[in-house]
Amino acid sequence: MKSRVAYFGVFTALALIFSYVETLIPISFGIPGVKLGLANLIIVIALYKMRLSEAYLLSVVRVVLSGFIFGNYFSIIYSLAGGLLSLTAMACLKKNDGFSVMGVSVAGGVCHNIGQLIVAMLVVETFSVAYYVPVLLVAGVATGLVIGLVANGMIRRLKDIQL
Repeated sequence: MKSRVAYFGVFTALALIFSYVETLIPISFGIPGVKLGLANLIIVIALYKMRLSEAYLLSVVRVVLSGFIFGNYFSIIYSLAGGLLSLTAMACLKKNDGFSVMGVSVAGGVCHNIGQLIVAMLVVETFSVAYYVPVLLVAGVATGLVIGLVANGMIRRLKDIQL
């Protein structure tokens, strides 16, 4: 039990560090709100290494803490919507052994963007922001693939560790 708590703390710290590092990256993708999502790397690894309930808790804790530290109230709402939809989709696909870590991560990246777009539609009270869907789908696939490739390598290296 103590080791589970310690690993949870380490995963939380890593997710926060990755969130901070991402704020330092001067690269702009040219699309408002689109970023690599380095902290999602930790969530993907947690999905494969921890209990699902712990992965959900980690996702919520990461979003709330990083929102308070690096963002604002709206960033927390947008990130929670995207993160929870993303994790739910990834958990469903992970149950099906036909999806690789990369496939699961790509679906997570796409669903994260869709979750945030749904919140944006609710906030502005119009569906006119839906024109943004194709751009977000491409961005979700690209970032999900990068995160999935790195997560797959990490999961392979951590094969002997089950939390």
